[in-house]
Amino acid sequence: MGVSFSQVGYSQTPKSEEVATLRKQGQTGLETFLQKNQNQLNSPKIRAALDTLCQQRDCYASKLYWYTDLEQAKEKAKATGKPILSLRLLGKLDQDLSCANSRFFRVALYPNAEISKLLQDRYILHWQSVRPAPKVTIDFGDGRKLERTVTGNSIHYILDSSGRPIDAIPGLYGPKAFLRQLQTSEVAVKEYSKLSPKLGEAFLRKYHSDRLNSLQSQLAVDLSKLGISSSPRLGISNNSTQPPSATAAGSIAISKMRVENPLLNKNAEVSDEATWNRIAQLYINDAKLDNNSISLIKAKKSPSANPDELVRNFEAAMALDTVRNEYMLHRQLHQWFIQGSQTQNVNALNERVYSQLFLTPNSDPWLGLSPNNSYSAIDNDGIR
Repeated sequence: MGVSFSQVGYSQTPKSEEVATLRKQGQTGLETFLQKNQNQLNSPKIRAALDTLCQQRDCYASKLYWYTDLEQAKEKAKATGKPILSLRLLGKLDQDLSCANSRFFRVALYPNAEISKLLQDRYILHWQSVRPAPKVTIDFGDGRKLERTVTGNSIHYILDSSGRPIDAIPGLYGPKAFLRQLQTSEVAVKEYSKLSPKLGEAFLRKYHSDRLNSLQSQLAVDLSKLGISSSPRLGISNNSTQPPSATAAGSIAISKMRVENPLLNKNAEVSDEATWNRIAQLYINDAKLDNNSISLIKAKKSPSANPDELVRNFEAAMALDTVRNEYMLHRQLHQWFIQGSQTQNVNALNERVYSQLFLTPNSDPWLGLSPNNSYSAIDNDGIR
């Protein structure tokens, strides 16, 4: 089914029903839109329509089509034989102010030429919001306002066509590291899909056991290269009976923490930061941005920012995120899969991830932003 947009310089916004029709056509509809508007992707109106079609902010840079209904994604996966990459995030992927890590995915991962091609060719994409992203607006009283999100993390699940979790990629990874995770997981899904349910479960336990052993061996190699005798802290814990604080949750993700700390607690520290920074330097190339991502970052930066310094700092933060997420969070996920503990169902697994790994449990409606025992001298502690 073809859709005709205004041919008079593409100056009019595509009608919502036209975009909706193309969206129902999936990747084919996206390709139709891009072909008809290939010379007009700088137009804000065309970009807005494209974001609606893709259900992803800045889709002009990634050209990725996302399902927001998991059942539809599963149907497409069954028809194509492809695995599903299911993103869970705070906020929505088509909104500017989704959680920090999902915004970083949109600039560092999805526009990356290699990643974008692999995702288009070999995965079915789906995202689902866990809850709204907490936002804060600072009004300086002279017309200037600063809008940011505070706390929240994101995770990519690799699912088979039935929606069964096979693996997961927690938080932000550098582009090359993320690409390797996608390639490895794709192979695992294909192997799993050939087996009976009983053999499939045994395969998954061995797969994650092998991955865990490989990860632990690689950490030992890294520490040996650096002449470090003791391993950095590898666990995430919340020993308090109170909900985790937003500062504790924020310290899990380095790139996100650097954005949010001025709004939370500038004195928050990363456990074993010096050791993690040294390990991260071994993987700095995994965090290098390609030209597509750098162009998008420069388009989004504030006029006062130095673009080259901005890119360098972001790459360094991504390298640190990559090693901590792999050696801490992914390590824990491998252990859960080996145990078969709440890993068969993606929703149950996601509940555990947000509670125990990301320290943002659904049981705390305030996400650690409203401490119980701190006096603010504001009526009702500012809760409206």
